[in-house]
Amino acid sequence: MAYVVAAKWVAKEGAEEKVLAAIRKLIPASRNEPGCLFYQPNQDPDNPRVFFFYEIYTDEKAYEAHGASEHFQRYGFGEAIPALESRERSFYQTIDL
Repeated sequence: MAYVVAAKWVAKEGAEEKVLAAIRKLIPASRNEPGCLFYQPNQDPDNPRVFFFYEIYTDEKAYEAHGASEHFQRYGFGEAIPALESRERSFYQTIDL
């Protein structure tokens, strides 16, 4: 089974471009993490302040490594998260045959 994360970020009013810029910096490095199987941020076309992430990792430890990574510390915690109004995360496991 893989470890799945669904996250919703809502940028503060007027901060959506700052959050988007940080997310764009996160994408390549996050996708290249050894435990990352899938990493896809999305932006709501009707409300550009809302971002949705769908992420799949080999296991929970790989997800924890993502959060501890230099790029997430720098661009996630350092740039994007301080510009958020809210942040929600849900965790799942894949259903495998």
